[in-house]
Amino acid sequence: MIPFSIDDSTLLTDRVGPSGVDPKALAGRLADAKAALVRVRAMRDEGTLPLLALPGRRDDLEALEKLAARMRKKTSDVLVLGTGGSSLGGQTLYALADQGFGPPKGIPRIHFLDNIDPATFAALADRIDFTRTRILAISKSGGTAETLMQLLTLLPRLEKAVERTGVADRLVVVTEPADNPLRRLGTRLGATILDHDPGVGGRFSVLSLVGLLPALIAGLDAGKVRAGAKSVLDAALAAETPADCAPLRGAALNLAHAEAGRATTVLMPYLDRLAHFGMWFRQLWAESLGKDGKGTTPIRAMGTVDQHSQLQLYLAGPADKIFTLITLAVAGKGDKAAAAFARDPALGYLKGRRMGDLLDAEQRATGETLVRNGRPTRIFRLERLDEKSMGALFMHFMLETIFAAQLLGIDAFDQPAVEEGKKLARAYLAES
Repeated sequence: MIPFSIDDSTLLTDRVGPSGVDPKALAGRLADAKAALVRVRAMRDEGTLPLLALPGRRDDLEALEKLAARMRKKTSDVLVLGTGGSSLGGQTLYALADQGFGPPKGIPRIHFLDNIDPATFAALADRIDFTRTRILAISKSGGTAETLMQLLTLLPRLEKAVERTGVADRLVVVTEPADNPLRRLGTRLGATILDHDPGVGGRFSVLSLVGLLPALIAGLDAGKVRAGAKSVLDAALAAETPADCAPLRGAALNLAHAEAGRATTVLMPYLDRLAHFGMWFRQLWAESLGKDGKGTTPIRAMGTVDQHSQLQLYLAGPADKIFTLITLAVAGKGDKAAAAFARDPALGYLKGRRMGDLLDAEQRATGETLVRNGRPTRIFRLERLDEKSMGALFMHFMLETIFAAQLLGIDAFDQPAVEEGKKLARAYLAES
């Protein structure tokens, strides 16, 4: 069973007025989208898209669990080196275990180093004990300049702490099974080297060892992540019609709004633990669809924070956006506002209420206010946020992205424009 519900009726004219999509027009668009559903089913059945096989797999998890247990042993810190898809999925899962105040007892703190700001590296390197630190370096191609620079600057500190013979036990490399700089370096150092499936693109790799190894180190249940993903995949590909396939319906609605001038899509979770999920989605959607002059612009917002910083724009600014809110059943949860300190009549609405009551009221109020102001808004409602629901969210948005690419007639899995900047950066270094 899928661990969330979706209300997309507020993307339609019936609920949001002229800024919505006409239901009859959507029905026609979805009828034309049947070929996309057939193609993705064939990809799954024929095994031509390895991503779609991952939710049903369990055979690879036992070895990963053993490695994760070894990486936790006598370890205070794990440094995950990688950028983009090599990092964002793992960060999203790790937030289930560590909400910014440290992981549970017995779990090392995981640091996802996805930028190359020298000040950040110096600050971290000066504060951790490298005798109790392990490094996980992830690069699908094995030639990502940022990841290689990160590793090359940290290895001297690690070697100084544990000597060359100790480096091998403290370094794990994830890269494609091909000759590349990262694999060669890892081999020379005697590191554990794991194969990144060449058929799974980085931004789609969260259900592979790329996302699940950090999750396992953090003590999370990788099987449940995949089970949640499988619930969405099975329901989507078993749909009798495109209208019954939630990710395809979401893709069609997004593109219909884009054609009507609403080409910005705002994802707004109301849970701190989904802050990185918004960043993960932003890369997934932008890098997969932004090609040949096509695509829409993803924006990550956070409730309730952006009610104070962005909502004025969303409600009264340009009507060029659609919104997706992700909410959780939080009413009745959390500590109470202490009555002894809430005697001021102005605080009466808070007295005796729990923090979850306020969050629940605000997430509902934002959705309703957006709709009342003619802003197309859909709402994902979670009963709980755990490994299963996170896996389900990952799968929904990956499928929605794949379907959107199918409808746009583009390849969701390449990123040719990005390569130009990489080549130019290397040229600048060669000149200096």
